[in-house]
Amino acid sequence: MQRTRIEKPFAPSVEYFLDKINWDGLLARLVLSCILLGLCGFLLAPLWAILVNAVLNKQGDFVGLTNFIVYVQTPALVQSAWNSIWVSLVVVLISVPSAFLFAYALTRSCLSGPVKATLRIIALIPLLSPSLLSAISFVQWFGNQGLLKPLLAGGSIYGAPGIILAEVYNTFPHALMILVTALSLSDGRLYEAANALGTSAFRTFTTITLPACKYGLISASTVVFTYVISDFGAPKVIGGNFNVLAVDVFKQVIGQHNFSMGAVVGLLLILPSIISFVIDNVVRRKIRAQLTARSVPFTPKANWLTDGLMGLYCVFVCVFLLGVIGMALYTSLIKLWPYNLSLTLDHYRFVLFESDIAQAYINSLVMSSITAVSGALIVFMGAYLIEKTPKLGLMRPVMHFLAVLSMAVPGLVLGLGYVVFFNNPENPLNFLYQTMTLIVLSTITHYYTSGHLTAVTALKQIDNDFEAVSASLKVPFYVTFFRVTLPVCLPAVLDIARYYFVVAMATLSCVIFIYTPDTILAVIAIMHLDESGEIGPASALACLIVLTSIVICLIYSLFTRVLLARTQKWRNLART
Repeated sequence: MQRTRIEKPFAPSVEYFLDKINWDGLLARLVLSCILLGLCGFLLAPLWAILVNAVLNKQGDFVGLTNFIVYVQTPALVQSAWNSIWVSLVVVLISVPSAFLFAYALTRSCLSGPVKATLRIIALIPLLSPSLLSAISFVQWFGNQGLLKPLLAGGSIYGAPGIILAEVYNTFPHALMILVTALSLSDGRLYEAANALGTSAFRTFTTITLPACKYGLISASTVVFTYVISDFGAPKVIGGNFNVLAVDVFKQVIGQHNFSMGAVVGLLLILPSIISFVIDNVVRRKIRAQLTARSVPFTPKANWLTDGLMGLYCVFVCVFLLGVIGMALYTSLIKLWPYNLSLTLDHYRFVLFESDIAQAYINSLVMSSITAVSGALIVFMGAYLIEKTPKLGLMRPVMHFLAVLSMAVPGLVLGLGYVVFFNNPENPLNFLYQTMTLIVLSTITHYYTSGHLTAVTALKQIDNDFEAVSASLKVPFYVTFFRVTLPVCLPAVLDIARYYFVVAMATLSCVIFIYTPDTILAVIAIMHLDESGEIGPASALACLIVLTSIVICLIYSLFTRVLLARTQKWRNLART
């Protein structure tokens, strides 16, 4: 008789379950969760704190919409809102067409390559300067003792005219970069067909060129409008008695310590930015590829008249831009405007060695360096995880939404939210308040969107097969990240770091509420020097910021050339 063998039921051990866990996926989700929590804590929570504070009175009691009713019934505050809107619209109507003509000259004329490169570099210089610099410069040009004061025929630069001029200078390069990209994506076959049919140049422009770049024009307009309505530096210096929303927030919080009304104004300030953000997002979704595999690159034909006119226009714009920064540089090198115009380096010596301003400049260098390194790593890691990690579920859209949302929040509103949120003693993160760490985190959060989009664009160029092969070989994702992805995308990471450094050196609105005497930054010191009438030292410090950013950009340019040469084989492998 054959004996039946009874097998014991399988009893899985702890080691069995541990082997079944996808540790790579778990670690990736853990890191991504930390970044998500960071964005929630440093973006959503401050905004929620502002919303809550807007329905409370000074004693902390709930009053509903009372603060909003008081705001609407205060004519001066309502006038500030209207001033912000119409000034922003005027700047859009000046800056965007001016940038479009400049971009058209760079992409559709036969000016020589070196000439175009020089014009473009000059046009992008305002990106490196704080918004205070242009306002100070226009005061020197057209102020009460300005060099060109007679040209105003008795008028005043203080108020709306000065704000408009300063903001046109500040926003011109932002619009230019968008429009150059839009005009560069053109199919030459359309222009060849129009030429063959004998279509006039004007009709070709209105039926082919403008429709092809309409989304770029809309995007540039929303960016400029958002920048102007949320900027604080230029209106503070040259606005005079012309109030705008950004200055009202500052006055309510710093001048009157009325955080409830400041929160109301902050919420009103964020509405136009959100509307612009939604419009820009809708426009981006409607953009379709204009260049296909059969497209022919557009090659402009030489025309001495149009090329000459466009060249003269670009020279005129560059003279205007150089005149602004040139006046600031000249002011920093003379003893006392306009009484003693002898050249001196006393102002630079004062801000670098003989005052507390030197510490502000050092603080800016330290803060910008930390922001550049940590911001680039955090942003790129977050973009990598949402692009290369499978089965994230809702984490991917939520992360992308939060990453893009920061662009819609004005820096002044975010800074006010930090005061309300982190200054609460019951908040476990209260220890960050009045520290350099909070300033760094606020800057990373405020400018998160641009770095995120840059990182996502670079990562989409890398085939996902790298991660699939690594997973099949049981290579941890972080090994693939450091050995393959990061070397290939290193130029993009450095580009993000450079961007963070430059904007951190020049930012004012997102740090104006959270600095202390120990953490004061250079841009804030410029504002204080201007308020006390020290125009020479203020100009010197502003020029130092521009010079520092130029040096960093040059170092970045040289460094990326070496990296591109060394990582070219990896890039070619990633594209195959």
